[in-house]
Amino acid sequence: MKIAIATKDFTRVAGHAGQARHWLLYDSEAPAPEPLRIELEKAQVFHHWEGDGPHPLDGVAVMVAGSAGEGFRRRMGKRAVDVLLTGEPNAGRALAAVLKGEVLPDPTFDPSVLVCRLRDLFSKH
Repeated sequence: MKIAIATKDFTRVAGHAGQARHWLLYDSEAPAPEPLRIELEKAQVFHHWEGDGPHPLDGVAVMVAGSAGEGFRRRMGKRAVDVLLTGEPNAGRALAAVLKGEVLPDPTFDPSVLVCRLRDLFSKH
C-alpha cells in the first residue's frame, strides 16, 4: 500500500493538499524503510494538474494532509484514494499513526478551506 503525506518541507504536514509541492511517499511493500521525497513541478501540483498522463503520485491508496477542498477530495475519490485530514504537524508521526491504524488528531481550522469551497463551486473538477 502506498501512502503519501503532503508536506511543507518534508517534515511538517502541509495545510493544503491541493497546493502541496513536497510529498513523502511510503510504500509498505517496498524494502526501503524510509519514505521517498517527491517534489512536484508546478504543473503537477493538484491545484494545477489537468489529469492528463501519468503523475508521480499514481497508485497511492492514502493521502494525508492538514486540509483539502471538496474538489480535491472528489478528484482523489475518482482515483480510489482515501484522503485523511489531520492536525498532526509532524509528517513522521502522521505516517507512523497511519501505518499502525491509529486515529489521526483532528485537523485545525484552516481559513483557506473556505476559499477552496468557493472556488469549487465554479471548478470544472
